[in-house]
Amino acid sequence: MSELAVDICVLGAGPAGYVAAIRAAQLGAGVALIEKGELGGTCLNRGCIPTKTLLKTAAVYEEIAHAGHFGIRLCKDAASVDSAAVLERKDTVVRFLRSGIEQLMKKNGVTVCKGVGRIQSSRCVQVETAKGGLTVRCDKLILAAGSAPLVPPIPGADADGVLTSDDALQTAEVPGSIVIVGGGVIGLEFASYYSALGSVVTVVEMKDRILPGEDAEISQALTRLMKKRGVKFKLGVKVLRIDREKGGLNTQIEEKGVCSSFSSDRVLIAVGRKLCGLTPDAVNLGLKENRGAIVVDEHMRTSVGGVYAAGDATGGRLLAHLAFAQGRIAAENAAGLNTSAASLVVPACVYTEPEAASVGLNEETAKQAGFDCMVGRFDFRANGRSLSLGNRDGFVKVIADKSSGVLLGACIFGPDASEMISELTLAVTLKANITVLSDMIHPHPSLAEAVSEACADALGRAIHK
Repeated sequence: MSELAVDICVLGAGPAGYVAAIRAAQLGAGVALIEKGELGGTCLNRGCIPTKTLLKTAAVYEEIAHAGHFGIRLCKDAASVDSAAVLERKDTVVRFLRSGIEQLMKKNGVTVCKGVGRIQSSRCVQVETAKGGLTVRCDKLILAAGSAPLVPPIPGADADGVLTSDDALQTAEVPGSIVIVGGGVIGLEFASYYSALGSVVTVVEMKDRILPGEDAEISQALTRLMKKRGVKFKLGVKVLRIDREKGGLNTQIEEKGVCSSFSSDRVLIAVGRKLCGLTPDAVNLGLKENRGAIVVDEHMRTSVGGVYAAGDATGGRLLAHLAFAQGRIAAENAAGLNTSAASLVVPACVYTEPEAASVGLNEETAKQAGFDCMVGRFDFRANGRSLSLGNRDGFVKVIADKSSGVLLGACIFGPDASEMISELTLAVTLKANITVLSDMIHPHPSLAEAVSEACADALGRAIHK
């Protein structure tokens, strides 16, 4: 068995792991990165990037379907979907980005160990590679094992035709009908994709509204618009079982004590993700854990000296951009710096049509925190850029502390919300006064003007409302 000695060993090459490896190498550390699958982890290979690539296809298809609104006349049945080509484009994008990460490893001198890593101690990892065993000895260890699709114990969840998000991204098929179990981010993004391409979609959610962690107005507005596009919702229900029947699947649900069922070609389980950090060997290290998550402090240190953790394995909000930040912070502290995650402000985005994005406190959580709030809102239907783009739906909403004027949080529902949220994330990070955003000159015409108008509305001086 061969050996490799490094300063820092990173276990897992997803967003947290590969960023940690690069940052540690930038700081002069010798780094080994261990990964059993492909570089980039879930986000690049089975999550963020492939889903957004598919959603772009759906958006183009819908734009063609509504070309008449822009004065463009098309022949009947002018557009059709080549599912195999859609899948190939997705794979091409993923391969390109993955090759970029591979080049970054070489550029920064990171040793990539392809294989299954098993922790022997806080300073030793055994790797089973295709060429045999490898012992990696290190001074510091960073755990970034990520997460995987969660499949709840529903009878029949393993039936033929029942998919996880991983499965859905590997098939070119657009089913005639599909039941999506879960009304969170993953479920709704797939609902947008399938419905745009012609599937009859039913979303089943245990809570009484979709996106239960988001501002209630976003949940209501998105539900209304998705219903207009043909998506059906069953909210506040429990899935009892899934049965394979002739020609498809039968999903049985319970709603207020009443049982019912409906048939579909496919069922997608999208109820969330399970954390992968607490493997038996990690448990043997004596790591402190909380409901399956590795407990870390603000420096991403675990309860075991010399061991750090970052990304989904630490629980909380399972977001790739948060994993990027945590991986960087873990690497910097492992390399001897003193970096804290305590002040991180984390935006969240949902890539439905329209998009939704939020940062900081929403109206409900701000009131629960004891703030006397000013709330401002501006609808995109009064925004010139939005109307010229053919997007009338949505709004910007801001929440500020009435006594100080400091922006506490904001949400956006509408076109390019994921691109617009960064301005508000910066404002929350800097504890900016909403007067600054209200008075700041935004280009005209632009969607971002809605941000300044929403802030002005909270101050009682919106111009276009």
